[in-house]
Amino acid sequence: GRARMRLRSGVFASSCLLVQALGVALFLRGFFPVPVRSLPPREARADPPAEPAPPGPGMVSNWTKIPPPLFKKVVIVLIDALRDDFVFGSKGKQFMPYTTQVVEKGTSYSFIAEAKPPTVTMPRIKALMTGSIPGFIDVVVNLNSPALLDDNLIRQAKTAGKRIIFYGDDTWLKLFPKHFVEYDGTTSFFVSDFTEVDDNVTRHLDRVLKREDWDLLILHYLGLDHIGHMTGPNSPLVGPKLREMDNILKKIHISLISKEEASLPNLLVVCGDHGMSETGSHGGSSEGEVHTPLLFISSAFEKRTGSLAQPEHVQQTDLASTLAIGLGLPISRNSVGNLILPVVGGKTMREQLRFVHLNGFQLSRLLQENTPAYEKDPGYEHFKIAEKSHGNWIKLYLEGNNSEILLNLGKKVLKQYLEALKTLSSSLSKQVAQYDMYSMMVGTVIIMEVLLLLLLSVPKALSKRAEFEVPLSPPLFSLLFYLMCLLLCAVHVIVCTSAESLCYFCSMSWLTAVGVMMLISALMCGILSAIAKIFENSRLPPKKPTVSSSSWSEIDVLILAGTIGHVLSLGASSFIEEEHQTWYFLINTLCLVLCQELCRNYFLLKECDPQHSTNVKQNFDSIGEASECKNIDIPAASNSKVGKATFSSEFIKGSDKWISLATPWVVLICCRLLRSLNQTGVQWAHRPDFGHWLTSSEHKSELSFLAAVSLLMIFFLVQRRCSLVSKIAMALGLLGVYSYRAAIGNVIFPWQHGGKDISKGITEARFVYVFVLGIVFTGTKDLLKSQVISADSSMKSTGLWEVYSGLVLLAALLFRPHNLPVLVFCLLIQTMMTKYIWRPLKLDAAQITIIHYWFGQGFFYFQGNSNGIATVDVSAGFVGLDSYVEIPAIFLTAFATYAGPFLWAIHLLCYLSSEVSRNSAAVGHGCFCYALMRSIPVAIYVVLVTGLRYHLFIWSVFSPKLLYEGVHVFITAAVCLFFTAMDQNHSYRAQ
Repeated sequence: GRARMRLRSGVFASSCLLVQALGVALFLRGFFPVPVRSLPPREARADPPAEPAPPGPGMVSNWTKIPPPLFKKVVIVLIDALRDDFVFGSKGKQFMPYTTQVVEKGTSYSFIAEAKPPTVTMPRIKALMTGSIPGFIDVVVNLNSPALLDDNLIRQAKTAGKRIIFYGDDTWLKLFPKHFVEYDGTTSFFVSDFTEVDDNVTRHLDRVLKREDWDLLILHYLGLDHIGHMTGPNSPLVGPKLREMDNILKKIHISLISKEEASLPNLLVVCGDHGMSETGSHGGSSEGEVHTPLLFISSAFEKRTGSLAQPEHVQQTDLASTLAIGLGLPISRNSVGNLILPVVGGKTMREQLRFVHLNGFQLSRLLQENTPAYEKDPGYEHFKIAEKSHGNWIKLYLEGNNSEILLNLGKKVLKQYLEALKTLSSSLSKQVAQYDMYSMMVGTVIIMEVLLLLLLSVPKALSKRAEFEVPLSPPLFSLLFYLMCLLLCAVHVIVCTSAESLCYFCSMSWLTAVGVMMLISALMCGILSAIAKIFENSRLPPKKPTVSSSSWSEIDVLILAGTIGHVLSLGASSFIEEEHQTWYFLINTLCLVLCQELCRNYFLLKECDPQHSTNVKQNFDSIGEASECKNIDIPAASNSKVGKATFSSEFIKGSDKWISLATPWVVLICCRLLRSLNQTGVQWAHRPDFGHWLTSSEHKSELSFLAAVSLLMIFFLVQRRCSLVSKIAMALGLLGVYSYRAAIGNVIFPWQHGGKDISKGITEARFVYVFVLGIVFTGTKDLLKSQVISADSSMKSTGLWEVYSGLVLLAALLFRPHNLPVLVFCLLIQTMMTKYIWRPLKLDAAQITIIHYWFGQGFFYFQGNSNGIATVDVSAGFVGLDSYVEIPAIFLTAFATYAGPFLWAIHLLCYLSSEVSRNSAAVGHGCFCYALMRSIPVAIYVVLVTGLRYHLFIWSVFSPKLLYEGVHVFITAAVCLFFTAMDQNHSYRAQ
């Protein structure tokens, strides 16, 4: 025989989850590329670089200041969803006659600007104003404030004392609060509104154009975008809207020309933020979505002669640096754009060279801060060469040489600079814009393999002994393993040498990469051996005739249907926005099913022969039930006292029976109350809820009363299973929680009337932390005692319960006071279900685990969380800390956010360990099912997100959900490790 190793379900599940967490981390790293960032400004960096010094002793250029502005007033007209053919195509000729005339014969330069996906308004405004390519991680980094923290054109203009006026999409007001001297925002939310939304912008126009008290005017028109969303780009509504825009541009242009002084001309910029696809939506990377027109119109330019060729292509990010130079401002630090040269083409050669040098200097500075080996970068090398030639040119210039030679040399230097700018810019953009598909694929493969392995091992893991025999050296698989490793390494080399963009997985060290490849191969071999085993077993004749395969109860059907339904719903953005509705529905349905089971248990099965309970539980059809979690973790009735007494009348005391039947209804009432506490989601999040009512300042006394009652209830619900020391610590801790909330001014003490000075409450919070640690420490001590000295199960369950109550106390401290009822109801539902539902119904460990998981998910939303980043309560990370300390802050915020799922998981462990009547494998079963329930949605969701990566809502809906799922995997892996550590009965007693 071969060497075999025994592996318990719990250990197996934990290791699977850890591997899956690795896959998720790799996927996230590929999905959210790290943005190109300049380091925080060490010195103010206000002084721009001087001109390159000419060679030779003692020669120096005297031009060190930033060049003066080229334009007096600038008007930016941003037309949302303006596609390039709406201006340059047949529609433009037909509906925008004035613009077409200016483009073809006027003093203008026209370009096609390429936007990078995701083509959604907010990131595109960021790209236009900062010149950088925004990553989603920006949104996460500045959690609740969408205000743009990067260096940007608007901030530079304001700092330089320019007066900016804005009318249009209120996204700008969120991004640039307090930057405009005058503004009026319109909302982009009512898509059916085509006219009002633009008239609200235009109504200010006549007044503003007459005035002289502004330097920069920005107009953002939304109507065209709304028409596209509702009816598509070819609808009859598009023409009149383009004509309306044309008239507005005509009005602005004529007004700018009439007001002009000879010395400094004005500039009108017309652009789109993104285009629209053939169906009228946007977000993806199709040609129609990424190509937008960009027009510069000013009397400073030469009049066009001759026919119009196809406009040149530029990047959308080029606008920021071009406008910065046009307005005489420093270029934004994180900008990856190039100066659009024709716009400054009317200037002298010395000025043009100065402009491109400034731009090149800024780009190479950014490259230095983001790439360790920047000196090897071809763009950087080109820039250095061009800089040298520039110095030589200045030498000639300062010597007073003004012949043809100077001009030709100047053109040559300019060409070198433009070449360098292009290379620098593209190597910087490469780091950000694309999804790193290779890392995503590797992550997905790992995640899917783990899920497959878990699904295939369901029958084994949930069997009576809850352990696997892992063959250590199957000859075939070792060969297969090496072949797969070689194949994967070959693929790795090919992908990494041919990839154009940067891959995170390729930049890892060779050892790490080979390690990951071996992991993937090992998982694959595991899956194949599991499949082989199933086939082997199905060919063997059955050992003993089995009774008909076990029937499914309603609970099983609901669990299966609910899991599948929930996973499928993740493909729709609205279902993700309102996911709490799904969980509330599932919990309510579960309560009704439990009620039905209880009725059947008490009224129908009373005199039934006790044999019935055995048959159901004993047959386990390994494959038919593979997808469903059924197991035998209650000893068979024939050889156990408990089994015989199951349905006998002595077990049911009269009053208990009625309380038991009422329990599901009480749980339903609790859930209904909790739903009205916090409105969450997106559509109805603004509806008034009880939580808002409580937190308003005039209801402080009601909030204080509720908080006090809640803390008392928490004490009574938790203390019953603690030792005396822990009871005292718990009471003092909860007192500390109240005094902490009173100190920071959320609640009041009854004897406190006047305005008390509000502190940070640091002492009080630390006082509570001491008790939390004390209680957890007592519990851990008991646990260690029960492990080491005697296998004393009562001591073990007390220890676990004390750890649990310590965590409850921590949650009570971190929750906002109006959320304390959530904690009370959580404990109340757990207590009632333990006593009156799970014990009488004799559900098996798998079912109980899944019920716990569902309730945990429900409580995640009852707390007021949602799948948007904005609902994370960041204040939890500052409780008891003087200043922001990263590690504890992250830990506390994560705990406060996931308190619901976390507390239910620990309660599950307490429950499964304390039930003496259960087979000792129950904890292993629980751990396994918990891991399975977590990995199903993650695996499917990762695949869905990869498919939907160009969806309109990828950044607003799908990405935040992906982060939530990822963090949840890490937390579940931690929980399962804790389960495994607690599941110490190494030699499972075979029954």
